[in-house]
Amino acid sequence: METRENKRLGEKYYYTKHKSGLDIYLFPKSFTTTYAVFATKYGSIDRVFRVEGEAEDTVIPDGLAHFMEHKLFENEDGTDAFSRYAKFGGSANAYTSFEKTAYLFYATDNVKENLEVLLDFVRHPYFTKETVDKEQGIIGQEIKMYDDLPSWKVYFNMLSALYQNHPVKIDIAGTVDSIAEITPEILHKTYKCFYNLSNMVLCISGNIDMETVLSVADKILTSPDEEIKIERKYPSEPDEIAEEKITQALDVAIPLYNIGLKLKHPETSEGKYKFFVENNILLTLLFDESSDFYGKLYDEGLINGKFGANYEAFRDVALVCIGGSGEDPDAVFNSIKEEFEKRRKNFFTEEEFERAKKALYAAQLSCFDGTEQIVSTFLSLIFEGMDLLELTDYIANASYEDVKRCFEENYRTDKMAISVIVPRQ
Repeated sequence: METRENKRLGEKYYYTKHKSGLDIYLFPKSFTTTYAVFATKYGSIDRVFRVEGEAEDTVIPDGLAHFMEHKLFENEDGTDAFSRYAKFGGSANAYTSFEKTAYLFYATDNVKENLEVLLDFVRHPYFTKETVDKEQGIIGQEIKMYDDLPSWKVYFNMLSALYQNHPVKIDIAGTVDSIAEITPEILHKTYKCFYNLSNMVLCISGNIDMETVLSVADKILTSPDEEIKIERKYPSEPDEIAEEKITQALDVAIPLYNIGLKLKHPETSEGKYKFFVENNILLTLLFDESSDFYGKLYDEGLINGKFGANYEAFRDVALVCIGGSGEDPDAVFNSIKEEFEKRRKNFFTEEEFERAKKALYAAQLSCFDGTEQIVSTFLSLIFEGMDLLELTDYIANASYEDVKRCFEENYRTDKMAISVIVPRQ
């Protein structure tokens, strides 16, 4: 077992590779709630892969990762994992994102028993034609609901405007037609390839020790999975955006918008750390509530308190998403373009940079305030080859020149697109 520590932060975690091949991370905390996530590096963008030794690629239906997440909660005896958790007072959930599928619980008592449930049900898939057919109907209804959800559609329409070929633009849940192609056979094959313990992590934070965690892992994960080598395949994605604007009418009172900026994600861990920090400093400089530009847009009545910007990155994807609501999204879009051009000629001062850097450092420290924040942030970083305990050092060491260079190279108006949801007529 390794102890990894950042003495400046006063934070540490323990890491071990279990004999089954599973990576286990434990952040010991004396908080009342323990939070645990069992996750696989498999998400909605993993649509095409080749198993070593096979002559052809395997192409899986869109939405399969999300479909499997739902199916794993069902037990062969007709019960579900939620009822098993309920016996021990645990609250459970799961989610599928572009690059991972995660199963979680949080509990104040009986943490060991809840952990046994988590590891056990995820490791025992049960797929039959009857249960798959039933789930297709349930998820089909869910997909139709999301098709009418403004906050969902505005985001995926933005991705469709930014990306020409990359599967990130495809709805995580798939379509009614795509999930109709899912069979027990393709579920079993995909599970075997991606729910391999060497492709998974267990991350826990709370009042539990590694000895207890390992005793549960020893009990449930009795042997390593068969080694399977797979090559994930993604289509070539050009630097150019697909289109500048997508508009859709849905049931909203005032227009909703997402403005996207297409970035190029670095391939190395070192590059990812720096790019994460530099972009987040830039977003603080540009769009924080204390920034001059935010104040200008607010005073002009173009934005309200819902306006904000986020940096998102995973695998080979990186982007900035700027979101809000208001009567004139095009005016906001054009104002941001003008601000980018203005800052290209007249960049922020070093004093402004230092303030933004301190604000980002403080914000990063807040993720240690609770077990859920710790685990969620750690998980998103670890699958990218990054470490939560190292991130603050990269923030502290960020230079004015590097952040300015990042802006000049990446914040280009020809890489921007806008998605708008307008009220139905």
